Amino acid sequence: MRKFILLLVITVFYLPASAQTKWKLIADKEQIRIYSSAVPESKIKAIKVDCVVDASLAQMVALVLDVEAGTQWVYKTKSCTLVKRVSPTDLYYHSEISLPWPLDNRDFVAHLMARQDPTTKAVTIDGPVVAGMVPVKRNVVRVSDSKGRWLLTPVAGKVRIEYILHTDPGGYLPAWAVNAFAAEGPMETFKSMKQQLKLPKYKNASLTFIAN
Repeated sequence: MRKFILLLVITVFYLPASAQTKWKLIADKEQIRIYSSAVPESKIKAIKVDCVVDASLAQMVALVLDVEAGTQWVYKTKSCTLVKRVSPTDLYYHSEISLPWPLDNRDFVAHLMARQDPTTKAVTIDGPVVAGMVPVKRNVVRVSDSKGRWLLTPVAGKVRIEYILHTDPGGYLPAWAVNAFAAEGPMETFKSMKQQLKLPKYKNASLTFIAN
């Protein structure tokens, strides 16, 4: 039962960090660091993941935007489907997250938007949830409040990842339980992500809209 939280802390996205945010380290394993921070007027804490991967910017962006492969590396993802592609850097997708009985699964529709700073080459990918686009399923709780961001920064031939998430899973999921195990989901997801990056379709990725 305790594993039910991992999914909501990993699949939807997050809250932009600010200079005033006080982050507390809650997990540090395999060079993946997980932090949490209180959010004003919310019982759910924000989560930040910080790590460096041996990959190019194109590899990382290709992986994040390949939403239909999310079932292979994002923890407890039951389904992940492209809903609409506006452009190579702008898309909508729907995902459902599995929770153990008697809890209801969660799902969401997210809008991914990628952009690169022409000077620093850093890539930002925002992924807020949006309303509509996919009908609500019976016995599945639709996540309606979630904001997030990937910040990918090139560092000496590698990429530093800062991933920040704040999401309210809605329905019945006690906040103390969500916060207590918030580190496990992101940790498992990022460990799987590192393995996923080794696949040829990412390792050999070249994107016209990303300068490495």
